[in-house]
Formats: sequence, C-alpha cells, structure tokens
Amino acid sequence: MAKMNMVQALNSAMDVMMERDPTVIVMGQDVGYFGGVFNCTAGLQERYGEKRVFDTPISEAGIVGTAIGMGVNGLRPVAEIQFADYIYPAFDQIVSELARLRYRSAGDFTSPVTLRSPCGGGIRGGQTHSQSPEGIFTHICGIKVVMPSNPYDAKGLLIASIEDDDPVVFFEPKRLYNGPFFGNPKQPASTWASHPKGEVDEGYYSLPIGKADVVRSGSDLTIITYGTMVHVCEAVVRDNELDAEIIDLRSMLPLDIDTLVKSVDKTGRCLIVHEATRFSGFGAELSAQIQERCFWNLSAPIQRVTGWDTPYPHAFEWEYFPGPSRIIAAIEKVMRESA
Repeated sequence: MAKMNMVQALNSAMDVMMERDPTVIVMGQDVGYFGGVFNCTAGLQERYGEKRVFDTPISEAGIVGTAIGMGVNGLRPVAEIQFADYIYPAFDQIVSELARLRYRSAGDFTSPVTLRSPCGGGIRGGQTHSQSPEGIFTHICGIKVVMPSNPYDAKGLLIASIEDDDPVVFFEPKRLYNGPFFGNPKQPASTWASHPKGEVDEGYYSLPIGKADVVRSGSDLTIITYGTMVHVCEAVVRDNELDAEIIDLRSMLPLDIDTLVKSVDKTGRCLIVHEATRFSGFGAELSAQIQERCFWNLSAPIQRVTGWDTPYPHAFEWEYFPGPSRIIAAIEKVMRESA
C-alpha cells in the first residue's frame, strides 16, 4: 500500500491497466507529453509510447467518435474530456452512438470506452470550468456513470470502468484531486478539511460498479451523497456530533438502491446532498426512488441540499456550494418535521 492523492491514484489505475492489457489506450487534449492539465496522465506517454498515449485536436465530438471506432475494433480507449463543461459538444456521439451501440446491433457490437472528465467547482474556475453535469448522463440508457470521492475508490472504480464492456462516463471531482480544499474563510477550517491522501494498493484491484459505500454508520438520519460532498457531509456530522449514516453512492448508474433503502428504513429520515443544480438534479431521482420504497417507514419528508439553479457563479462560489450552514439547516428541518 502507498499514500496517494486522487491524481496519483487515477494515474496508477491507467498505468496498471496499460501494463496488463495492450488494447488499453489513453487519448485526449494534452494527455501525452504534457501529462494532462491536472497531471493525471503524467509519465504515461513516456512509458507506453505515442501510439498508446496521444494528444487529440480540440474537438470533443472527434475524441468520442474516434474512441467509439477504436472500441468497436477491439481497443479499450480511455478518453479524457479536459473539463466536464466541455463534454456537451460530444453529447450526440455519446447519446446517439456510444450508448446505443450494443442495443441497436442486438449485442453484435460493443465499444468499451471510458470517458474521464474532471467535474465540479471549488477551484475558482468560474461558470465554464465548474459544472456538475452527472445527472444529465444518468438519463441515458446504455452507459454507466461513476464518481469517486477518495483515492482508493478512484483507482478501483477506474480499473473496473476500463475493464467493463459497456461505456462508462467517469467523473472526477477536481476539488479532491490534490487534497485539501480551497477553504472558505467564512467557515471554520475544520469544516473544509479533506483527506489529501489515502492508502492505495500500488498493484491491480477493482471495485464493483453499482455498489454504494456506507462511509459512516448512524441511526437518526441517512445522508445520501457523492463526490466532494461526501467530505463536506462528514465534516458537518463530525463537528456537530450527529448520529447520521452517510452513504457515498460512488456509482449513480447503476444505482445501489438496496443499500439506500436498507438505511432509510432503519433511520426513517433522509437528506440528499449534491453539488449540481437542484431542478431535475440526480437528487430528485433519488428522492423518488426512496419515496416509492420507504414511504411507510419515513418519519419526515425527504430533504435536498444542492447547488443553485443558476449558471455557476465565480464571485459567489462558496454561497453556491452546499456548505455547512445549509446542510445543518436541512438536518434540523428533517429531524424536526414529521411525515
């Protein structure tokens, strides 16, 4: 085991898979000689050569379209979209081609493409470098959607994604890449504490896609979250000495609904937290799924804390984030109300 941050863990996952499987290639803008804008692919081109780790033009539709063709012909492309905000030009390729290929060919063709993309805010990137579009992709049949919250999960889930015969959109919260958050001076430092490095196996291992992780057990309340918000929720619960159970989804599609139902049936109360916008956000689907299955065991209405329904603001980034004050207010509400 070694201490790694998320960048190092992701790099290790690609390194391990490229060494094990000669069909694995890495492609995207600046992923080669430069090693990626966040250094996630640093050193891979030097080790595996320009034919297996190569830079692409600034054309997201071209990146995904090329990856689809490579996947159909026996390769396992790991394609990086430099920021999740830039994935939209490739949307037609993802929705109309990549996601539907197995279905429209009656299983004759597959394209095992992994699309890596940094997402979320917290690095003062403004409205075009801070979006969280994961909910959009959970609406598309035929792809899987993954978002890790820590280095160990990042490596294991990326390896599983690369090995999967179905396409995976793999979102990486860039606020967690290198460790400590850029803290908001308006909040206590402890509230924004992160886990900069974690114990990560240097060799091969994988984690199942579609299995949530109960990161903290509790009996009074279930908090369902993923990505960066896992750490924010942990800090809120710890600092306020709450007996809350925190579940890290890790995978949004497929969804581990059984783990969620088991927890909510136990606690009777549920809070959903995510960084993306509220209206039609993934929290709405979670709320509906839980309501359908846990209605008779709910002691209070399900609550959501999310980003605002606005373009991502540069000047008011910390007000946009579901921070401690908004989360604790929602917790107080769900604990106070009755269904």
